[in-house]
Amino acid sequence: MNLNPNNIPKAGHLLISEPFLQDENFVRSVILVCENNENGSFGLVLNKLSILKLCEIVDDLNFMDSDVYVGGPVEQNTLHFIYSGEQMMTGSIQLGENLWWGGEFQELIQKLKNKEISNENIRFFIGYSGWAEGQLANELQENTWIVCEKIDSKSIFYDSPEEIWRNILKNMGGEYQLLANYPIDPRLN
Repeated sequence: MNLNPNNIPKAGHLLISEPFLQDENFVRSVILVCENNENGSFGLVLNKLSILKLCEIVDDLNFMDSDVYVGGPVEQNTLHFIYSGEQMMTGSIQLGENLWWGGEFQELIQKLKNKEISNENIRFFIGYSGWAEGQLANELQENTWIVCEKIDSKSIFYDSPEEIWRNILKNMGGEYQLLANYPIDPRLN
C-alpha cells in the first residue's frame, strides 16, 4: 500500500478517487492502472456497472449473461477485459500477482466456449479512462486520486461494486480508513 497520494502510479496500481470528487464519471471510483508512461495513462474503472450484459455486446458470446462494467468515459465502443489466475491468452499483460489485462480476443472466446475460464475470474469493460501526457500527474498534485500500490486481485473480482472503494481504503489503514466512512453528502451527516 502507498500512503503517498502524489506518487506516480504504475501499471497494476489502483487510483482511488478522493471522497470529495464531484466528476460523475469518477465519484467513488477505483481505477486499475493498465498503462502509465510518457505518452499518457490508461485504466479501467472497476466499480461502475453498465446496463449491458456481455451476450448483448458480443455475438460469439451470446451464451454468457456476464455483467459488463463501464471502464471509463473514453471510447465506449471498445471492449476490454482483465482476468485472474495464470496467463491464459497470448498477448495478455501482467498487472500484478495473478492479474492480467487483455490478450488475443478470439482465443478468449474459444476458452470461454470451452469453459476453460470461469466467469468469476474475468471482468469485461466498455470504454476506458485515459489521461493525456502529464494530465494524471496534475490530478495527483491536486489530490484528486489516492494511489494504492498493493492490490489484492480477489477484492477486484469478489467485492461488490458498491463496496470496493470503501474496502480498499479501509485496508490501507490510517487516515484512509477514516475516509472510507466519509458520507457521499456530508450535509446529511
